[in-house]
Amino acid sequence: MEEETQDKSTHHCGHSVHTNHDGHCHQQKGRLDWLLWGSLLTIVLLYFIHIAAGDELQISWLKVLAHSVFDLINTIWWGIAAGILMISILGKVPREFVMSILGTRRGLPGILRATAAGVLLDLCSHGILMVGAKLYERGASTGQFVAFLVASPWNSFSLTLILIALVGLYWTLLFIALSVFIAIVTGLLFELLEKRGVLSHNPHQIQLPENFRFWHEATTKLRDTSYSTAFFKTMLWSGILESRMVLRWILFGVLLASLLRAFMPVDIFANYFGPTVAGLGLTLLAATILEVCSEGSTPIAADLLTRAKAPGNSFAFLMAGVATDYTEVMVVKDAARSWKVALAIPLLTLPQIVLFGWLINYFA
Repeated sequence: MEEETQDKSTHHCGHSVHTNHDGHCHQQKGRLDWLLWGSLLTIVLLYFIHIAAGDELQISWLKVLAHSVFDLINTIWWGIAAGILMISILGKVPREFVMSILGTRRGLPGILRATAAGVLLDLCSHGILMVGAKLYERGASTGQFVAFLVASPWNSFSLTLILIALVGLYWTLLFIALSVFIAIVTGLLFELLEKRGVLSHNPHQIQLPENFRFWHEATTKLRDTSYSTAFFKTMLWSGILESRMVLRWILFGVLLASLLRAFMPVDIFANYFGPTVAGLGLTLLAATILEVCSEGSTPIAADLLTRAKAPGNSFAFLMAGVATDYTEVMVVKDAARSWKVALAIPLLTLPQIVLFGWLINYFA
């Protein structure tokens, strides 16, 4: 059952976007995406500067900047390509299937489903927020809603591949496992607070098509789909278009990380953001102040691990960016119509993030 397309506009990081009924983000028609094209052109220029001049560059900061861009792009390009492919495939999955998988059961089973959906859905930050709000409108509990948001989007499929390329499989899997744990615990705490009347219940009810059976509908859709060349071309092109909102922040993150490498020496970076309590505190402060989407924060988080030798700070930077994001807090406030629900997200998640960040640094 198709929903009516909702053309909603939201603001984030100083730009305006439209979100369609699938929860994907689009730049407003007629407006040039300065962040995307500016980041892309700058990266292309620096990339070819390194190829053309390389070690012969006389300007030290430009030499480091160009080399960093060259190194990061060569490291993450395959993750970006795989992410675009995954987004192309997921773009063909009706959202009713996601909501049917989410289920209506409260408690741990429902939280586990919501957390899994948040991890598996490969959408941009705006898409995750809009899908989450729609799930809440469809009857997902507040705990499911929050678990869905906390579990995503930095550990989505495409960013997971990029993070593996940047920091390795071990740290990536550990970060994902801890983020899933925090999402589950936070979701359960929200449902407990709901039960005790501290937070309000979701007044909405799930509205799936009558007699909706997941496997029957899935096999029917797969059987009725015409897998032609035009189908795959359209799917891939849609994936490229839908990836723009993710790509803009990945590219911006590459530039930001490269600028840090060029203008902040390793010893200073390690001293300020090293594996200490003060370094962890500064990392949390930076994650709160920097309004950078999770896609853009991934290269910076990688630098915290590889250059500052602070894996706990890297994890905290990724998670705190999600937990303290102003846009996320406001979307939750609008969806739940409650400041208490919105502000409970950082209040319940930050202590867990600080604890795990400190433990990772201590035992690393």
